[in-house]
Amino acid sequence: MGMLKEFKEFAMRGSLVDIAVAFVMGGAFGKVVTSFTEQLIAPIVGLLIGGIDLNDKKYVIKDAVKEVKDASGTVTTSASPEVALSWGAFVTSVIDFIIVAFVMFLVIKGINSLKKKEEAAPAAPPAPAEDIVLLREIRDSLKK
Repeated sequence: MGMLKEFKEFAMRGSLVDIAVAFVMGGAFGKVVTSFTEQLIAPIVGLLIGGIDLNDKKYVIKDAVKEVKDASGTVTTSASPEVALSWGAFVTSVIDFIIVAFVMFLVIKGINSLKKKEEAAPAAPPAPAEDIVLLREIRDSLKK
């Protein structure tokens, strides 16, 4: 039972819960950015570079081959899929990454500026104890 209690304390620590929330929010944010890029940015970029859809752009290395059968139904040539480099989808993913990286930069920059504000206002030091004040007065009077 001690191990279960220890695990519960570990799981309920603030930092672990914060990380779990960050993963969930990051996944949702990634979906939003992907949709933003594919539905808004990619069409605009495609329009600017000649009215093309970036996701459909690819460099075909080897064309697909359909299955060929002879008159008796025996397969003479088996089918093979197309081999292609989908550079348009890659460009879209790079745009996704840049957007996410920029937003994360802005978030971290904002958090750091808040931390600097907290550090800039240090708490006033506590007043010295009464005996320290008396000892300082004695020291100062002996110097005269």
